[in-house]
Amino acid sequence: MWYQTEVTEKCGIQFPIIQAGMAGSTTPELVANVSEMGGLGTIGAGYMSPERLDEEIQQVKRLTSKPFAVNLFVPESFDYTEAAVDDMNDHLQSYREVLGLETPKPAAHDEDVFKRQIDVVIAHEVPVCSFTFGVPSTEIVTRLTAAGTVLIGSATTVAEAQAVAHAGLDMVVAQGSEAGGHRAAFQQEGTTSLVGTMTLVPQIVDSVTIPVIAAGGIMDGRGWVASHVLGAAGVQLGTAFLTTKESAMKPVQKQAILNSVETDTVVTKVLSGKAARGLRNPLIDDLENVNDKVLPYPIQNDLTKQIRATAAQAGNVDWTHTWSGQGARLARETEVKQFIHQFITEAQLQVDRLNV
Repeated sequence: MWYQTEVTEKCGIQFPIIQAGMAGSTTPELVANVSEMGGLGTIGAGYMSPERLDEEIQQVKRLTSKPFAVNLFVPESFDYTEAAVDDMNDHLQSYREVLGLETPKPAAHDEDVFKRQIDVVIAHEVPVCSFTFGVPSTEIVTRLTAAGTVLIGSATTVAEAQAVAHAGLDMVVAQGSEAGGHRAAFQQEGTTSLVGTMTLVPQIVDSVTIPVIAAGGIMDGRGWVASHVLGAAGVQLGTAFLTTKESAMKPVQKQAILNSVETDTVVTKVLSGKAARGLRNPLIDDLENVNDKVLPYPIQNDLTKQIRATAAQAGNVDWTHTWSGQGARLARETEVKQFIHQFITEAQLQVDRLNV
């Protein structure tokens, strides 16, 4: 069949459909149901402690015996001053007063946590591990490969894809600028490497020998087939899964996506310190006005996440984050299994038309 590619072969799945590792928005049910339908569900473990990751993996394994993945954030270097933290906290104080929150301090962000996450992945013999924000060290790649884990990197440019391939990873996600959530860029600023999916995929395909997975703006079967024609061996979807019933995204955020249009998103660093695409709202507009005070990731994320989480829980979409790609008009309010069934049916219909 046309959909049997190197991705299905390497990952041991039926369809080359990967659910993006959306940190904070995945649930064991979401991951397991994607895998049960023949795709590759992914635990978004970027912000998880090793102990929490251990629990999540066990929960997914109780729900499915099919292959699944864990997505991790590669640690990055960053620098900040206490004075800068105080300055940003002062600006955010009015939000905290309304929400009844204490003033936070930056977390430790010990690189040892990442290494312990890797230990958990190996201990549980997780079939696939994907990485965002960079390439893991040679030592980690060697350990995971020796454990039989399939490795997937992420790239927003040809040069980044070549770095992923050079590091010995098995596949690379080509993240187009249409994609929602954090930009995977690691060689240049995420707000500048905004290359569209249809432009990026064929250039990466021509530049590396490992399988390429298309991501960004793919919301239905048409996007899958278009990516396949461009040379992609698979597709990765994020926003399309955010509005499913199994997603951990809060109802107010799901409705914001379902009610939005393609021009409502913006790529901004002000919420987390790292470029991400989401729906523009008053909190983003306010912080853009003091852009010079925004701290680097993950420190800015530490200072705003409590506000965003509390606001989302309270149904206040103006003060939270709603990560979303530009394909928002195509978002569906449905269950995972129904969505994937429709996605596959739509793709096959397009293939049949092309073969006429």
